[in-house]
Amino acid sequence: MIATLRGTVLHVGLDQVVVEVGGVGLLTHTTPGTAAALHAGGEASLSTTLVVREDALTLYGFGSGDERDLFELVQTVSGVGPRIALAMLAVASPDQIRAAIAGGDVAALVKTPGIGKKGAERIVLELKDKVGPLITGDTTDVPAVPTSGRHDQVSEALIGLGWSAKQADDAVAKVTSAEPELTEVSALLRAALRELGR
Repeated sequence: MIATLRGTVLHVGLDQVVVEVGGVGLLTHTTPGTAAALHAGGEASLSTTLVVREDALTLYGFGSGDERDLFELVQTVSGVGPRIALAMLAVASPDQIRAAIAGGDVAALVKTPGIGKKGAERIVLELKDKVGPLITGDTTDVPAVPTSGRHDQVSEALIGLGWSAKQADDAVAKVTSAEPELTEVSALLRAALRELGR
């Protein structure tokens, strides 16, 4: 198991980064918020988990061990794989997810693409007693991305999560006009996901 990763960032995508460790570039899937906090040429220190499948070894990276732990926990629920677990963390913080599970807030959980009402109810049923106490910590401000790039990044993320290009662009346009104060990619993505989940 690869539990942590530290090295030089070679490439930053919307939901993935390449980190050079010992001369090897490791492709690591992340949430858009984690990716936005990293910059090519900078140093990255990520908590990671390696998902082993018959046909692939996929590395997932997180800004905190708390995110990684929740990512692993939600996958213990039948029907929740890495893609949905990562989408949950793209939509909400670990504390918000824990609060939704502990409080049985199915409506909050179905805002994640790929989770329907039955899936959300299953998550609450299976994890309600396992989410543990809420951890509150400092939230670091993520540097803002220029507006032109923000919209494209959010649209790409939504397309990657399964929506069509038109649905993605429409959601981003609607959210941008309704909430012009949103300056972070992750905040804009969450708002777009909420819009699409209606």
